[in-house]
Amino acid sequence: MCGIAGVLTSEPINWQTTLRSMADRLRHRGPDDDGIWLDAQAGIGLAHRRLSILDLSAEGKQPMHSASGRYTICYNGEVYNFAELKNELNSSTAFRGGSDTEVLLAAIEYWGLESAVRRCTGMFAFALWDRKHRVLHLVRDRIGEKPLYYGWVDKQFLFASELKAIRAVKEFRAEVDRGALAGYMRYAYVPSPMSIFKGIRKLIPGTIVTLSLREVGVLPEPKPYWTARETVEAGIANPFQGSDAEATEQLDQLLRKSIGRQMIADVPLGAFLSGGIDSSAVVALMQAQSDRPVKTFTIGTDVQAYDESQHAAEVARHLKTEHTELRVTAHDALQVIPRLPELYDEPFADSSQIPTHLVSQLARQHVTVSLSGDGADELFGGYNRHLMGERMWSRLRRLPKFGRLALAGGIKAFSPDRWDAIFKTLGRALPSRFSPKLPGQKLHKLAGIMGVANPTDMYQRLTSQWQSPESIVLGTESAEQRQAWPDLGNLSQEIMLMDLLTYLPGDILTKVDRAAMGVSLETRVPFLDHNVIEFAWTLPLEMKIRHAEGKWLLRQVLDRYVPRSLVDRPKSGFGVPIEDWLRGPLRDWAEDLIDENRLRDEGFLNPQPIRKMWAQQLAGTHSNHHQLWTVLMFQAWLSCWKSETSVLI
Repeated sequence: MCGIAGVLTSEPINWQTTLRSMADRLRHRGPDDDGIWLDAQAGIGLAHRRLSILDLSAEGKQPMHSASGRYTICYNGEVYNFAELKNELNSSTAFRGGSDTEVLLAAIEYWGLESAVRRCTGMFAFALWDRKHRVLHLVRDRIGEKPLYYGWVDKQFLFASELKAIRAVKEFRAEVDRGALAGYMRYAYVPSPMSIFKGIRKLIPGTIVTLSLREVGVLPEPKPYWTARETVEAGIANPFQGSDAEATEQLDQLLRKSIGRQMIADVPLGAFLSGGIDSSAVVALMQAQSDRPVKTFTIGTDVQAYDESQHAAEVARHLKTEHTELRVTAHDALQVIPRLPELYDEPFADSSQIPTHLVSQLARQHVTVSLSGDGADELFGGYNRHLMGERMWSRLRRLPKFGRLALAGGIKAFSPDRWDAIFKTLGRALPSRFSPKLPGQKLHKLAGIMGVANPTDMYQRLTSQWQSPESIVLGTESAEQRQAWPDLGNLSQEIMLMDLLTYLPGDILTKVDRAAMGVSLETRVPFLDHNVIEFAWTLPLEMKIRHAEGKWLLRQVLDRYVPRSLVDRPKSGFGVPIEDWLRGPLRDWAEDLIDENRLRDEGFLNPQPIRKMWAQQLAGTHSNHHQLWTVLMFQAWLSCWKSETSVLI
């Protein structure tokens, strides 16, 4: 895992200073080594920061040249099947070292760029300079595990793993894109391909963009080499025909292979363990292939609604892992908040970023690589909206709109805290399945979709923080560019695909990458091996959602390794009690950031709805903490980056 950056320009610049400045901003992504390569005559310069994982010797140093000298690569990521590719190439290539970077270069020389990338199983973002044709290719992995930003600044084309490296270029003018800001206010992350800054984009997952100095200022459309939509459509058109037992065995073998490949490293390796289905499955299959106890990590808290440490400890004991748990206090978590704008580079407001960073800090004290269970929900139907989407919409459309709105009003008559208390009282007399976690928040979310006109609007409401972000962001009319809604014949599957396209790369993978790379920890996500993804989408929906329970097939695999009683409980998010903190230890910090005069002077956000929500939050009459957190994270980001430069428009 590394940090990459570079410049393509025909203008005279101070190459060493520019590239060094960009690389220095990415030191956290690669503290072990750095490298700069440039060809000023051709107008190309590449910068690299290295976190050494495979081949720790100088033979793995980047930027790296191909054997013929035609290609130079600046690469961030891991190609997990590099050993198989190397075996295929051995007859045609003499390898100097043992890095996957060298194998990737050889594959590109032998098969060509697109064909080589299609053969790769892994996570990556890289820049490839073609000396023969004088073109620069930027490539991103299929799902978007690794980040890559790019754009023209005057006559310089810039790219980097993180925005902070682009900001290091003195000519860069940091102008906030208000359309991107509105999209952020809706989703709590800036949706691709936008970034928070005008003129800078995120490379779309599964694509290649090719540039040259023949078209200065032009951003060509990225060319896909793999798409989730086509993969899903192909899987549904050619469904798995075997039995439940055969599907369980095939998924077990695919996950074993994915995890086995991702356990290859020349540095210490471990895994995050929450005790839930996804992380427990990853750890179980790691331990099944390891001759020593796997190192596992979790954090615990005294706030019971958010604490999963006991469940993680029980799974760890059963699997006999080398388990490390850190008990964190509110004070520990609050210490992370001032770092968030710097870690995430652009506004980001999934509050589980806090515990994710803390568990990454813990893991980095013991290992350099950690596997995680992310991605399973999107593939196997793990979210409530996957379980209830089809059923919810079929019931909603049978009710007249006025009846739905009346029911929503009845729900909202009680605050989430009041609903929590009601369910707690009922829970004493009812089975545990009738005592969901945080029921008040879920009921208020349900109330929010009562008035929707179609499934697209229902999904939009379920995934939105601010339902009308153009009303809060000044100077914008459009909140975001919507993804085209898929037509798969089943709403639950359509929602799962939309999550795979948007929420997974925009929120989950961004959160994990920045939280971990901020402490120089590489994270790997076995569920996102494209072979697993492609198999998952051949499965009939009833192998994912059965008896109103998600991830059915994954549970069957896990049953082989862990007793159901250790993981069979309501899904629990990896969260923190932001709602309570805003009324307590974060109150003064928040009040300063959303001061009415400050908001008015900065000119980005409409103070009135924000101040109204803040008053309701403090009074405890409404639960607005998700919306307020998006505002606060933008304000904190704005404050952080304004202090760095006087030019932030």
